[in-house]
Amino acid sequence: MATPDKSNKGPKLPQAPSPAPRRERGGWLSKIAPGISNFVGNKRETPENLWVKDPDTGDMIYRSDLEAALWVTPSGRHMRIGATLRLKFTFDDGRYDSLPTPEVVEDPLHFSDGKPYKERLKAARASTGARDVMAIGYGQVQGVNCVVLVQDFAFMGGSLGMAAGEGFIAAAEAAVARKCPMVVFTAAGGARMQEGALSLMQMARTTLAIQELKKVQLPYIVVLTDPTTGGVTASYAMLGDIHLAEPGALIGFAGPRVIESTIREKLPEGFQRSEYLVEKGMVDRVVSRSELPEVLGALMSMLMGGKRKAA
Repeated sequence: MATPDKSNKGPKLPQAPSPAPRRERGGWLSKIAPGISNFVGNKRETPENLWVKDPDTGDMIYRSDLEAALWVTPSGRHMRIGATLRLKFTFDDGRYDSLPTPEVVEDPLHFSDGKPYKERLKAARASTGARDVMAIGYGQVQGVNCVVLVQDFAFMGGSLGMAAGEGFIAAAEAAVARKCPMVVFTAAGGARMQEGALSLMQMARTTLAIQELKKVQLPYIVVLTDPTTGGVTASYAMLGDIHLAEPGALIGFAGPRVIESTIREKLPEGFQRSEYLVEKGMVDRVVSRSELPEVLGALMSMLMGGKRKAA
């Protein structure tokens, strides 16, 4: 029996030609090729917050332009800003000393509204980088020494709690110790419900702190920003020697919708806005953000005139 030839099982397929050796680029092309490859191969990352939408007109505003305008849109809307920017815009050359705010007992009522209060505090601190709602700075505004207290609406709606009350008292005590005026920038949605009656007690405690300023005849100036409502309006926001307000700021106790649903009437145009309240005598003057340092400096210099002469 014949053995089949294993060396020849079928027709041979043609062999693929071996690849030619790669030519090295030479001349001017070899110099620019790596740069072109990197430019095409690497995607440029665009910042997500490069543009900011104007809430009034819907126009997109270049972020750097908005920052240069102190976060005031071309339509005149004074956008909400945090405590760091507020202090920087207020003090001369943006220079000031940060004063500490006292620590308080957290979650004394062990409150939960579907989410534990401690977790809400933790989330607010992570998003703002602040310990609580108040920030205190000491420096000069138009050459006048003063203590400035800023309430940050970004921290749980600027709600008034024990930490806020202690911060206010600490700022007042610092002003008395330094014999200088105190300026407060308010922004709040009301009392902090997670602290119950302990939050409402801060209305009386801050009022007593203001009386200490008045005893030694130190100016207390309030700048109302958007929004200032609730227990803050019912206490230290309306006890200033002078009340200034930023344009378009919402200022009141209850919100417009609550009032309309209660009285079942349509409210006047611009009700509870700073321009409306100037006409009614609740606010002394509406001042744009860029003019605030100059106006504050002039007011404090005038009000401290007698104290300087006595010294």
